[in-house]
Amino acid sequence: MTQADFTPLNAAGLNLQAIFNIADLPAELAGEIHQRFDPENRYRQLILIGHGGKRLWAALKDSGIASENPIDDFSSATVRQWLATHPHTIIYPARDSLGLQALGKLAGWHHASPFMVGINETWGSWYAYRVVALSDTDFAPSIRQTTTSPCTQCRDQPCLASCPAGALSGDAFDLNKCIAYRKQPASACRATCLARVSCPVGTEHRYCDAQIAHTYTISMRMIEALY
Repeated sequence: MTQADFTPLNAAGLNLQAIFNIADLPAELAGEIHQRFDPENRYRQLILIGHGGKRLWAALKDSGIASENPIDDFSSATVRQWLATHPHTIIYPARDSLGLQALGKLAGWHHASPFMVGINETWGSWYAYRVVALSDTDFAPSIRQTTTSPCTQCRDQPCLASCPAGALSGDAFDLNKCIAYRKQPASACRATCLARVSCPVGTEHRYCDAQIAHTYTISMRMIEALY
């Protein structure tokens, strides 16, 4: 068993990494992996890759990559190169992958927030899951991070008051209110989320305006296509 060298991933801004032995995952999750993605039992490990903060966007711009989904393509290419000497398959990004939030909870990264984006003690909401790979590696498994939700310590809860749609005003997030407001031509949340931006946790890691606009423009296109 060897320690994985994450240096190339960190340089690309893919600075969140968790390695799991598939055999040690919860039985239901391990069974799903074998049934859907690895029926021949070729792989020993699942590797979860994410990014926190601003470095990924800067590395993406430096790479000059231009595609319809540049973050996905850049992240996948970086991980493929990192795993080039090991048999592997990337199962996310993909339309039909495993539950990323469940994997994030297993890694100790993910806590729920009122505005329905995962939140982390260090990064606030300014992190994301980028790649899930199955690999025939023998890396030392990661130790689960032990963290608590920063929302439990937040007294002012500015995100609740900052949502112009009132989607956070009830007992649970109201997706219909959020979508209805974002679809309005004059919506202030077509290319951002005012509730998320108002969150005081991890503000030093907040994405630049261009990355925020990129992310929410994609989600807006999905909303307009589906609703």
